[in-house]
Amino acid sequence: MWRDSFRLQIFCLLMAVLAIVVLVHNFFQLEHLDDDTVSGSNWITENNVEHSLSQTTKTTRKPYCGYKQQTLSKREQVEQESLLAAIQWPKSPDGKIAFVQSTDPTRSDFVIVKPNGFFQVGDQLEVLVRMKDFQGKPKQYGGDYLQARIHSPLLKAGATGRIVDCHNGLYKVFFTLFWPGEVKVSVSLVHPSEAIQVLLRLREERPDRVYFKSSFKSGRYSETTECNICLSGDLPVCNFTDLYTGEPWFCYKPRKLPCASRISHAKGGYQKGLLTREESLFFQSDVNIKRPILSSGPDSVIVKPKAFTDSSSMDRAEDSTDSPSGYYYEDQWRSRTHWIHHFNKSDDITKCLQGKVIHLFGDSTIRQWFEYLTAFVPDLVEFNLGSPKNVGPFMSVDLKHNILLKFRCHGPPIRFSTVFSSELRYIANELNGIVGGRNTVIAITIWSHFSTFPVEVYIRRLRNIRRSIIQLLDRSPKTLIIIRTANVQELGPEVSLFNSDWYSFQLDSVMRKMFSGIAVHFVDAWEMSLAHYLPHNLHPKEVIVKNQIDTFLSYVCPLQT
Repeated sequence: MWRDSFRLQIFCLLMAVLAIVVLVHNFFQLEHLDDDTVSGSNWITENNVEHSLSQTTKTTRKPYCGYKQQTLSKREQVEQESLLAAIQWPKSPDGKIAFVQSTDPTRSDFVIVKPNGFFQVGDQLEVLVRMKDFQGKPKQYGGDYLQARIHSPLLKAGATGRIVDCHNGLYKVFFTLFWPGEVKVSVSLVHPSEAIQVLLRLREERPDRVYFKSSFKSGRYSETTECNICLSGDLPVCNFTDLYTGEPWFCYKPRKLPCASRISHAKGGYQKGLLTREESLFFQSDVNIKRPILSSGPDSVIVKPKAFTDSSSMDRAEDSTDSPSGYYYEDQWRSRTHWIHHFNKSDDITKCLQGKVIHLFGDSTIRQWFEYLTAFVPDLVEFNLGSPKNVGPFMSVDLKHNILLKFRCHGPPIRFSTVFSSELRYIANELNGIVGGRNTVIAITIWSHFSTFPVEVYIRRLRNIRRSIIQLLDRSPKTLIIIRTANVQELGPEVSLFNSDWYSFQLDSVMRKMFSGIAVHFVDAWEMSLAHYLPHNLHPKEVIVKNQIDTFLSYVCPLQT
């Protein structure tokens, strides 16, 4: 019997020890959980449901980076479907297309319809472009991406054309003739249709081809992890989705540090090996990327002045969406939608901006406006905020004339060098914090850094910005808001995969549609860069920037006509 009692005592002792072990384990679990919860760490699972940190969490690649799963109102859904339909691109025939069957710009040509006809200023000029492959055979389908302009080098005049795809290897280009004299036609193949299909695939299947990183730091210990709009794999992630706009952003969770210890954001790099050997043949600098297509006959026409007509009134467009929106003459941009005053003296700019606060939001292409104005206007002096070079935020002040000029980059994805996490702001949120009024001027550009993502990502960002603009104009209707469009740039094989003009053109088309019908003004940087004689550049040269600034300031201080 004493043996039974001894066994019972041993059993009870073991149970007591086990209970103590479990209690200690649970205590440390709770302590660990509380520490991370207080620090603000959130993980996200496959179902986008936040869980406590004691749970195992995973994330898998979602189509369209989760934007297919976003909740849209019926009206938003209809708008999105309409926008996507509007930019739908013609598809190549099913099946693999050999390189020799792709578009060859050297064998393709264009002809001017009625090259010997009588042309006056204000007339339309029609050009027919005929595409052939590397075997010299006519193409039977469309989808090539072309750019076209008319120009008179001696007059430093230029304008873009409207291109119509006939879906059979033929393209029609229509130009409005704005000035008299000899007018030349230039057409170039930016990408063959076969390359466009590759760009489409990359946009949908490889939105991670530009990756980002963030640094996390606590005391002397630091870690760096990869970040993006969506992340694949089985590792836990930090959820940095913006609380107000709902814009998603994730980073892989550091091994030892909490999510709240993030201190910076930066561009990580570009993925390599995105193309097969056959696909890479469609992206060759001297073969089929931005290559000229030559005329098989005359490449110019003689334009006569229009008799008994005020040419300035002829310039006016009936609608702000008319193409082209303007043209160059003697290196000065002449808009067809509003009168432009050319601010050639710094005093003119000072007089225009006196008493105003100017907010510039966006990427490096609108940062050029900040740099130009600060350099050109002597009394506008940059205040050193200690910001990283080329990143910002930046601020210039003219105390004498009460002018405040500010630049701030848009929120992620932003492909800048290191940006402090505290300085990562979404444009929509910044707009919500602006009082507005007759002395407030806001200029926005946002496009280049969205080129690697599905279009739904861009639509969502613009929708948030548009909502904030409408609210701002509702409370302060005299606030002036100006949108700077995208611009063309120099392209090579690698740049094409990440920042092709075709990507920019699609995004720009979406942006114009989404902001039409509300009280904003446009600076058409697209046409201003495409119509000019200078080589294409992501950051246009000063003469083009000056014309953008003149257009911008002409909205701020409109001419009395």
